[in-house]
Amino acid sequence: MITLSKIKSVDFYRKIPRDLTEASVLGAWLSIVAAVSMIFLFGMELNNYFTVSTSTSIIVDNSSDGDFLRIDFNISFPALSCEFASVDVSDVLGTNRLNITKTIRKFSIDPDLRRMGSEYNSQPVPNFIQHGEEVEDESIVGSETLTGDNFDRFSHEHPILVVNFYAPWCYWSIRLRPSWEKAAKIIRDRSEYTSFSPHGINIHHIQGYPSIRIFRKGSDLREDHGLHSHEYYYGDRDTDALVKAMEELVSPVPLKNQKLALAPLTGGCRIEGYVRVKKIPGNLVISARSGAHSFDSSLMNMSHVITHLSFGKTISPQVLSDVKRLIPYLGRSHDKLNGRSFINHRDLNANVTIEHYLQVVKTEVVTRIYSRESSLLEDYEYTAHSSLSQSVDIPVAKFHFELSPMQVIL
Repeated sequence: MITLSKIKSVDFYRKIPRDLTEASVLGAWLSIVAAVSMIFLFGMELNNYFTVSTSTSIIVDNSSDGDFLRIDFNISFPALSCEFASVDVSDVLGTNRLNITKTIRKFSIDPDLRRMGSEYNSQPVPNFIQHGEEVEDESIVGSETLTGDNFDRFSHEHPILVVNFYAPWCYWSIRLRPSWEKAAKIIRDRSEYTSFSPHGINIHHIQGYPSIRIFRKGSDLREDHGLHSHEYYYGDRDTDALVKAMEELVSPVPLKNQKLALAPLTGGCRIEGYVRVKKIPGNLVISARSGAHSFDSSLMNMSHVITHLSFGKTISPQVLSDVKRLIPYLGRSHDKLNGRSFINHRDLNANVTIEHYLQVVKTEVVTRIYSRESSLLEDYEYTAHSSLSQSVDIPVAKFHFELSPMQVIL
């Protein structure tokens, strides 16, 4: 039988009896240095474990968010009426979407950019408005001529005042005039009805011609802003349609088919919402647009204040703030134009278009722990260059955007 002493005889790591060891000062110092070194190395490794290291690389954009990009914006135009404000999108492949309304909201604003009233709901202007075939006959005069001096008197004398704001050079105004005068004479012969008036003055900030507005006695002045409130007429412009519409105005029972709409308070327009565009060079254009009105480009002022403009998915302020603590320089160009004002003080005279050139780059923040990766944030940042230039066409506010085919990985 193998005894315990025989097993111990094959021990390669024999211990020295403690009585045979002796402590020394050098050994003590070595022990202290070794202990401190181990604590230091442990602390360094622990700090390294909790430290976020950042590396940057540039690759071809392989975004997982599809072929479309969202543009969010909130822009105020002090001198553009919500009645005609249109948001259009186009790109280099020929896509051309006009007057986008589904994802857009409009609010009338005063000169201080404060909102006036509730959301402006656009009354769709028909693509085709019927005009009469009458030839102008100077012997038929049924309307009254209004000026800035007598407008208030007329508006208080008649329960209902229907006014045609026109421009002598306007094609649509010229086509309307014969039917307007004939309809005005018919209505005038019926003394119990309303008063028709042509009206060319611009104290009402008319931007599109002709504009047919209806003023009702007793409710035609707003105390808070001192502006005349009114309704618009959007129907056909032949004699029969005009006469019928005016008869319906004084009908004791409002008819469902009346083509009237409450007008926005006279002032500017705040446009907010978003559009989706293809990830190719394109344009976001805001302008005055109508298929049945003419515009005096010399009176159009596209000055605007950008409250917000960003690309990509909406990022919550908390998420962006958290990421900025790790990567301070991230997000500086996420909304570069926010709070900027672009005002045309008429130094360049009329027909001034304001253009912004935006170059957009996608930045993705990826967290990597050992071999595991996860996307923390996808952010589109952009550079912006703006200019004011004179145009032969109707002035617009135009945002040219161009996306980089590369993306930055952090």
